[in-house]
Amino acid sequence: MAQPSGTQAGSQTLDRGIRLLEILASAAHNLSIAELADALEVHRSVAYRLLRTLEDHDLVTRDHAGHIALGAGLAALNSGVARNLQQAALPVLNEIANELGMTCLLAVLLDSGEAATLVSAAPRQTVAVVSYRPGYRHPITRGGPGKAILLGLPESSWPPDMSDALREEITESRVRGYASSQDEVVPSLRSVAVPLTLPGQPRASIAVIHVFLPGTEAEIAERLKLGAQSVARAYGA
Repeated sequence: MAQPSGTQAGSQTLDRGIRLLEILASAAHNLSIAELADALEVHRSVAYRLLRTLEDHDLVTRDHAGHIALGAGLAALNSGVARNLQQAALPVLNEIANELGMTCLLAVLLDSGEAATLVSAAPRQTVAVVSYRPGYRHPITRGGPGKAILLGLPESSWPPDMSDALREEITESRVRGYASSQDEVVPSLRSVAVPLTLPGQPRASIAVIHVFLPGTEAEIAERLKLGAQSVARAYGA
């Protein structure tokens, strides 16, 4: 049975609004209306109407130049996502971030096959702080957090388009128990990550990111493994 046109239009509008938020979450800088319209492949007037609705709910905001960024209203929504997991992880992430002087984050596997940052912590005192905000997402085939999630997945669940080189890398990473990356998601950033498996939660990983590593990858990975154990205990696993 064909759906009423209103239902189809409503679904399309919702889809576009969600995609707009995803685009902003993945962007490295605030975007203009024209850039958002191009990314959504819609006319600027359509993008403008979507933005007005999202602004009414504080989900997006504009900077002094009129460019668009995610709004504070998303923080209230995010606080309710996997609340128990966030509460268990955040103290551990803060501890690791301050100890290593690197931004520490927890990423989870999405149904789309992407890794999304659920929560992150930046060190209090360091020369340079790398911002990696919640909601940032990228394919699990790129970056330390994504590849660490791959370590915990059976090969039958790996993306079918994975290259032979990446399959070999993940196989080797399984032996050492951690994944690493450089310049794969954000240019100049390095990452080390370990898998995190908790009952009732999607596959996840704990990672640190920075422009340089304060120790060897193996040393950092050992600290992350202790952190993963701490999160599991706090979560009750």
